[in-house]
Amino acid sequence: MIKKAISADSHIVEPPGTYVDRIDKKYKDIAPRMLRDEKLGDYFTIHGMEGVKITLGLMAAAGKSAEELGRGGHKFEDLYRGGWDPEARMADQDRDGVAAEVIYPTTGMMLCNHPDVDYKKACFDAYNRWLAEFCSPHPDRLIGLAQTAMRTPQEGIEDLREAKAMGFRGVMMPGNPGYKDYDDRAYDEFYAAAVEMRMPLSFHILTSRTDNIANPQRGPKINGFLAIIRGCQDIIGTLIFGGVFERHPKLKVVCVEADAGWVPHYMYRMDHAYKRHRYWLPPGQELSKMPSEYYRENVYTTFQDDWVAFQMKDMCNIRRLLWANDYPHSDSTWPWSQELLREHRKGLSDEEFNLIVRDNVAELYGLN
Repeated sequence: MIKKAISADSHIVEPPGTYVDRIDKKYKDIAPRMLRDEKLGDYFTIHGMEGVKITLGLMAAAGKSAEELGRGGHKFEDLYRGGWDPEARMADQDRDGVAAEVIYPTTGMMLCNHPDVDYKKACFDAYNRWLAEFCSPHPDRLIGLAQTAMRTPQEGIEDLREAKAMGFRGVMMPGNPGYKDYDDRAYDEFYAAAVEMRMPLSFHILTSRTDNIANPQRGPKINGFLAIIRGCQDIIGTLIFGGVFERHPKLKVVCVEADAGWVPHYMYRMDHAYKRHRYWLPPGQELSKMPSEYYRENVYTTFQDDWVAFQMKDMCNIRRLLWANDYPHSDSTWPWSQELLREHRKGLSDEEFNLIVRDNVAELYGLN
């Protein structure tokens, strides 16, 4: 029997007051805010990142045609209310056959790359307060993930505790932390705390310096769309080759919205690198297992319109594949997710299909 799907990656669209109304008063005058431009339409602007204008056209473009995605002039009041209204969202996801969803930000993704880690911390605290309000009417269907600025590993532990107390099921990490990098042993206590609290750590595309859309890209602009998964791959490699999963075998990390059809080749490539070039690692940092084994056990990968991922299920760990509808972003499969899934599930048993679209994510976050 086919079960109703759970989206492992959906998004809110931050309303105008998300940050301004909730941020520490020290930052109120420079909090992220929504402005209106005659040609661009409404957009979020971020102090310290003035070159980045987060327009609403792609933030809430689910179900739109390719022609519509290229147009500007979108106004906040004309977008899907489900982006910020939990009741409207219930109706939208019911229409798409989605029983529950894991919630990520939109503007908050760009904030992950802010150069001022103190400002980033204040923004994320404000966002977490807003998201807790948003999810509260339907906590069984709206599964919020808090954001942490990761200024230091110790503060990261406090963020985990606060997120857990606020009812969040996991934490979304910035691609680049405020202190050293994620494979440094200074983070060992943080990872141990994440395991103890059963809080999976998520790394979303577009939250690292290596996949930031503001960076110059080679070739036509559309070529940059193909590069946005690289940041997540770099983080996974850092965690695996840096021995993080060796030291924390129960740690759960989610690679979000980077597709999944590439995973088998990536596992092969890591194994090949380790077999031939493992002496590039510092002395004493040898791994007890092949890199692919850590990926198979510790890394979950979300995808939406990626039929290759379904076909590659036997070449990776099917229990770590998580389907998502990415509502309401431009890559979303909403509102035709069920039609797409019927086509993509060909060759899968009901049990395999249920694992990918529901059971895996339910187990990961402890959902009933």
